[in-house]
Amino acid sequence: MRVYAILRKNDFSPNHVNNDTAIFQAVIGLLEKEGVNITQVTEDDFLSLKGYQNEPIITMGRSKALVRYLQELERNGVLIINSSFGIQSCYRTIMTEKLLENDVPYPASVVVNTHDDIGELFDHFGLPGIWIKRGDFHAVHKEDVSFVSTKDEANNILAEYALRGIDDAVVSQHLFGDLVKFYAVSGTDFFYWFHPYDLNHHKYAAYEQINGATAHYPFDNEALKQAAERAAQVLGVTIYGGDAIVQADGNFHIIDLNDWPSFAPCREQAAEAIATHIFGKFSEFIDRMIFNEEDKDDRNYV
Repeated sequence: MRVYAILRKNDFSPNHVNNDTAIFQAVIGLLEKEGVNITQVTEDDFLSLKGYQNEPIITMGRSKALVRYLQELERNGVLIINSSFGIQSCYRTIMTEKLLENDVPYPASVVVNTHDDIGELFDHFGLPGIWIKRGDFHAVHKEDVSFVSTKDEANNILAEYALRGIDDAVVSQHLFGDLVKFYAVSGTDFFYWFHPYDLNHHKYAAYEQINGATAHYPFDNEALKQAAERAAQVLGVTIYGGDAIVQADGNFHIIDLNDWPSFAPCREQAAEAIATHIFGKFSEFIDRMIFNEEDKDDRNYV
């Protein structure tokens, strides 16, 4: 069975190009050792591929054009890991709405139009300030996830988004507490969490600047794992990672969840778990194909 492996564009791996490549190659290596015939392609190459025959796909790709095409394939029964619909659900606005609707612990947030004046919303959330995040996609530029401490800063960020053609943004309350990063693979026991500031592995610099050094507040690890898995199920991804804020009382809120992150601090263990997960999906897919063929033969016989 041929499997296509779609690499992620460097544009969608800000500050993590090497790490994203490393985890993907590690998983591909494990699959190939077990005899899987893998063809690696870039996002653009797959979009222009001739002769594709609905073979299974594993993908780190994120471009909107690719996701739309993969969704067409998935509707026609192609096995895609992560699901292209799940990848789209990790876009900020969709993610925010889905997690809030499904009672996943998530910061108080409002989706706004980038042409809006959000002065009243700023007052509602209060000091020390608010987070503004582009709604239509993942963070690609530094300003795509911004902490602002004044109304002028807030409106300037929104105006900058509007000039870039970004129509909506997510405005979120700032939470005081420790930043915790986690990685997980559905259907396996793999769940890894750590305090990213301890390893200088983070993208939310403002949390440490405002909240101070990591206090290592105790919390229920199993509860975080369950909340993360719930969030992943709601969004429809199975290879995922994210960030959470743990407050002094042990309560936590997930502030971000992404399809197929870098797994950098735990790459070797993660690659094993991801490969196991993918093999499981392949087995289910093959069994389903065999069942469908047998069912078709039975109908033809009748």
